[in-house]
Amino acid sequence: MTATKPRPGRAPRAKTAPKTAAKTAAKTAGAARPRAGSTAQAGAHAQTVASGGWPRVVVFGAGAVGCYFGAKLAQAGAPVTLIGRATHVEAIRAGGLLFESDGETRRIPIGADEGSAALRDADLVLLCVKTLDTEDAARTIGRLAPPNAIVVSMQNGVDNVERIAGAAGVDALAAVVYVAASMPAPGHLLHGGRGDLVVGEYGPPPPGAARAADRAQRVAAVFERAGVACAVSADVRAALWTKLVMNSVFNAISALARVRYGAMVSDVRTRELMREIVVECCAVAQADGVALPDAAALYDAALQLGQAMSPATSSTEQDLARGKRTEIESLNGYVARRGDALGVPTPANRALTTLVRLREISL
Repeated sequence: MTATKPRPGRAPRAKTAPKTAAKTAAKTAGAARPRAGSTAQAGAHAQTVASGGWPRVVVFGAGAVGCYFGAKLAQAGAPVTLIGRATHVEAIRAGGLLFESDGETRRIPIGADEGSAALRDADLVLLCVKTLDTEDAARTIGRLAPPNAIVVSMQNGVDNVERIAGAAGVDALAAVVYVAASMPAPGHLLHGGRGDLVVGEYGPPPPGAARAADRAQRVAAVFERAGVACAVSADVRAALWTKLVMNSVFNAISALARVRYGAMVSDVRTRELMREIVVECCAVAQADGVALPDAAALYDAALQLGQAMSPATSSTEQDLARGKRTEIESLNGYVARRGDALGVPTPANRALTTLVRLREISL
């Protein structure tokens, strides 16, 4: 979900859940490369941070999320390179990243490039591409980034770490992102609220991968040093699934009906559909061995989200409005597929996925 400030006749765009929702959560193809926080990297990286230095950060996918966190790190003094589309890169190179927040704007000097060469010197790679591009991005990172670079998936959905490992043998961390931000123009970031993370391991390492036990803590320390609140989870799957529930509840319905969140939670029949989505998600997560708060608590959190972000609509609605493919396969579609694999019925999530796909075909 993405969010911007309200504008006449338009809904703000929401890309996060509020704190109430966050608080509710408290196959590798062959052998993986030993990388992304290996024990060999631990000492060198820790020494660099302890000596007052910063890791060299590359943001792969400089959209709203990547630009926000890249800007926070750059403003604190970290060497950051944003890898993004030409229009954004040209604007940022010409005048820095225009960072707008709380009615104030400032220009933040930050590196930007269309190509991926900066990966060759990266210590920390923040993977922020759409889930549709996960495998392609992983292969590029696997080919260019040093074996000891730490890769953090900062994407929607819950299975990106597995997909990254399967595509390129890269053992990535996962981050759950809570920020309201959008890119209203090239090189222009509009921050609507929050800007915090939960980072952690996604299960055990792939076969053949060496992993430093404290790499999530070290990544969190880098963000905290830049003023970004970053909690550490021993197993981040529950937090990823909790955000997936919220995205599955709001994204498809708001996009298909072209309504704002407030309209959804104000309608009794829509609330019943929302409840069904939550129940299905919780059943699939439980069957998959992921411990979530009970469905009633998550449903209440979803209603609070809708009320707190009443004027907002979803990133799925934005994508459809722009004639772009959505991330539905990583949201409701993922729930439906995992339900099939685990023998859990998911009729509500399946129907929403099918309807969004139909909208995509008709664009």
